[in-house]
Amino acid sequence: MLHGFSPHIVPRPAGWRPGLEICGYWWPQTDPQWRPAAALVDFLRAGPPPVYVGFGSTMTSTKQSEHISQLVRSALRRAGVRGIVQAGWAGINVDDENTLTVTEVPHRWLFPHVAAVVHHCGAGTTAAGLRAGVPTVAVPGLGDQPFWARRLRDLGLSADTVPQRTLTVERLAAAIRTAVTDPGIKTRARRISDLLAAEDGAAHVVSSVDRLLG
Repeated sequence: MLHGFSPHIVPRPAGWRPGLEICGYWWPQTDPQWRPAAALVDFLRAGPPPVYVGFGSTMTSTKQSEHISQLVRSALRRAGVRGIVQAGWAGINVDDENTLTVTEVPHRWLFPHVAAVVHHCGAGTTAAGLRAGVPTVAVPGLGDQPFWARRLRDLGLSADTVPQRTLTVERLAAAIRTAVTDPGIKTRARRISDLLAAEDGAAHVVSSVDRLLG
């Protein structure tokens, strides 16, 4: 069994049997025809790096959208940062003079342009933030998300974890401020990014499959 994450993030447990391999991340390809919208490029150029906020598919209802939109808007203002907010499944909308709401933007392109990423800790978004080398604010919901949030915290790559069930303006704003000002988090995030850049998870998979078929 081949696992698509890095041993720098989750070391191989000592009790695993032979045949269970941690290969490194398998990065998705970006559509070569994709180009960022002019509004997004202009927003990024107009001021200091913003903070990305996205909750993926963990929030889906209109009621959640209205609540989280207001909460995120207030938290970004309290933290004193600009924001880029991904609408996600719930259709979150936080547009104002210091915040831009976007739909689908490849994380590989966007995350290197931001000061920190606030997200639900899905495996893919977590990996994209690690790859970009930027601090995280972990806001986990269900499933495997609390696990990835713990790994980020234990590795010193995130501010305080803020579970979705206890999310408030004050807690989110405080975590954002920590993420964008703590030099230790920034240094560790860049170091992990360098380690991941030296891995080739896809090549590991190909080699392992060839060996099995060999």
